[in-house]
Amino acid sequence: MSAGGSQEPVIIIGAGMGGLAAALRLAVAGVSVEVLEAGDAPGGKLRRVEAGGRAFDGGPTVLTMKWVFDELLRDLGTSLDDELVLEKAKLIARHYWSSGDCLDLDADPEQSAEAVAAFAGEREAAGFRRFRTDSARVYSLLKDTFINATRPNPLSLSRRIGVTRPGALLALKPFSTLWPVLGDYFAAPRLRQLFARYATYCGSSPFLAPATLMLVAHVEQEGVWVPQQGMHAVAEVFARLAVRFGARIRYGCRVEQITIDPARKQVTGVRLQDGEAIPAGRIIFNGDAAALPRLLTNARDRRGARSQQRSQSALVMCCPARPAGVPLAHHTVFFSDDYEAEFRAVFERRAAPDDPTVYVCAQDRAADGSFREGHAIGDRERIYCLMNMPADGDRHSYSRRELDQCLTSMDRRLAANGLTLERDRKAELLVAPDTYARLFPATGGALYGRASHGWMASFARPGARGPVGGLYLAGGSVHPGPGVPMAALSGRIAADCLIADQASTGRFRRGAIVGGTRTPQATADNLP
Repeated sequence: MSAGGSQEPVIIIGAGMGGLAAALRLAVAGVSVEVLEAGDAPGGKLRRVEAGGRAFDGGPTVLTMKWVFDELLRDLGTSLDDELVLEKAKLIARHYWSSGDCLDLDADPEQSAEAVAAFAGEREAAGFRRFRTDSARVYSLLKDTFINATRPNPLSLSRRIGVTRPGALLALKPFSTLWPVLGDYFAAPRLRQLFARYATYCGSSPFLAPATLMLVAHVEQEGVWVPQQGMHAVAEVFARLAVRFGARIRYGCRVEQITIDPARKQVTGVRLQDGEAIPAGRIIFNGDAAALPRLLTNARDRRGARSQQRSQSALVMCCPARPAGVPLAHHTVFFSDDYEAEFRAVFERRAAPDDPTVYVCAQDRAADGSFREGHAIGDRERIYCLMNMPADGDRHSYSRRELDQCLTSMDRRLAANGLTLERDRKAELLVAPDTYARLFPATGGALYGRASHGWMASFARPGARGPVGGLYLAGGSVHPGPGVPMAALSGRIAADCLIADQASTGRFRRGAIVGGTRTPQATADNLP
């Protein structure tokens, strides 16, 4: 029974990071919670896959903004460090261009500045220092007014920052796109390319995305962590703790419909694929917002809107391999020769780029590139490669021939930048846009919701309160945006909005709202 006396639990659709954060927030507040997950494990995109008999992180591989997770766990008397073995990266990422030219970004910004100077000269190092200062300012202006707040609009954001502070508002460069703004700091095209890559963190083109995304530079400077147990372990921690505090998680439960009372425009429950009906007056949907119309109308078309605003998808290859040539870090980027052509292919031609930038995550290595304890030198290591792709998976099935062409393009780029991978093609796991489209309905394989193109893009994402009463939204397609910490924030915001709305109607006691720590319940029978 919930804190307000209702026998109906809050239903959370999806055990992705947003749903798990919401479940934990509500469970700690004393609210009855039931999470319905179509898959057989928690995490959503933060998933674990197998290739060549070994387990890989198959989704996001970068952990930043640790404060988000620590704030969520504080009411439980724990932290992410208490739950996982975390390494704070001294080397944030390594970057290669043609002929093996290399630049490392260090956790120490002055060391990064010295590396930039050695790579491109003192003038570029001065530009990097200005860029770092300005990215920190953008982040400080937006952290509490936008990122960590309920969904604003341009007017409310201006009020939060202060309409009497025009300098602060202009510092956000609200009407500029990222690529030209980077030219104010860097004359060297390769440095512009490096820092333009931050647009891809939300699945967008740096030639169309807003300049505010420069704040990602500061986010990484504040800390990049590598969980020893893998990124999927973050989801497992939140699932385990949510269950410990009373939430119930049901796996293998695909929701076919969110039922509503059309007269009251209020949710009444959900219907599962097997026909089971579950009544609920409060639902948190942790899935892509593009899937909502079908769920609310029970339409048969699973493709969703064929919007040109979709973010990009990816081709991911996981395989045990022996790298040779240039040394790898945990996170290594191999840049293409023509960055603009790469994004024209993805967003204009809706085609795989001929010369892709390739991100490589060496999952058996620490951040600095050294092997983890227990990994024998010369053994095959877990290599994860990613290239950007169009989100066309709902209207295009990728043949093996097309996938082989993409792999050839990836291998060609890696080789041009100094890396070769000795691997068994039979042991490869390939995940293409059509696979992502099946995993995440109505997205076409888009991994980040809608693309962040244009100055209004950040305000176009849905907020926590859904289109009908009792429905709340979480996940990377809603405010504050994509990425593991942002999804977790969306879940916290959705849970807090739900609690506030229900408290205002008297359905919850004020004492049940998040702030105190409850005693864990002995309901761990469905731990992941």
